[in-house]
Amino acid sequence: MTRPLIGVSTYLEAGARWGVWELEAALLPVGYPRLVQAAGGVAAMLPPDDPSHASAAVARVDGLVIAGGPDVDPVHYGAERSPRCGPPTPERDAWELALIRAALESGTPLLGICRGMQLLNVALGGTLVQHIDGHVAEVGVFGRHSVKPVPGTRYAEIAPEAADVPTYHHQAVDRLGQDLVASAFATDDGTVEAIELPAPAWVLGVQWHPEMGEDLGVMRALVRAAS
Repeated sequence: MTRPLIGVSTYLEAGARWGVWELEAALLPVGYPRLVQAAGGVAAMLPPDDPSHASAAVARVDGLVIAGGPDVDPVHYGAERSPRCGPPTPERDAWELALIRAALESGTPLLGICRGMQLLNVALGGTLVQHIDGHVAEVGVFGRHSVKPVPGTRYAEIAPEAADVPTYHHQAVDRLGQDLVASAFATDDGTVEAIELPAPAWVLGVQWHPEMGEDLGVMRALVRAAS
């Protein structure tokens, strides 16, 4: 059986170092492609590009992952910037929003991870909380907390019981976007931890970082949907 091709969006960094080089780079933590590969897919990086090319890019992959990363610019959901909101990344915002909309239009299976879940919510008209406490262990260190699935949802089919997940975020879903349903919550404070569109669409966002853990469930579900 041919392994499905899973496109994964990337960071765009002004300077990254490897060997003797320090150059502008489109990059992705290796946990993402390794998770795709372990789940049975082939990973393809989709660095920021002109948003007009998003539909063509999505047409060439079987599934799409919008990766984690910097804060979403609040201009995209009509909010004033909070002092706790990180600096904007306009190229990445524009490209990933275009990828999400192209995937929704084409019916391409879509998984949003952390920032990717937040962008999915914004793409469908939702809003974000620009800062919450308690979901970052310390700067540069992933923590863990428990999330509980909502019975009857796609996420509950993947993970029917509460589970500890790797987490690192300080923003969260506020008002849900059009047709989205919350499919998991943090057990300690009720933060929305997963969102999805009802069937037949295969569209799921998770607030945590499965690429930093050992559970393949969410990515395997995407790969199956893309096969």
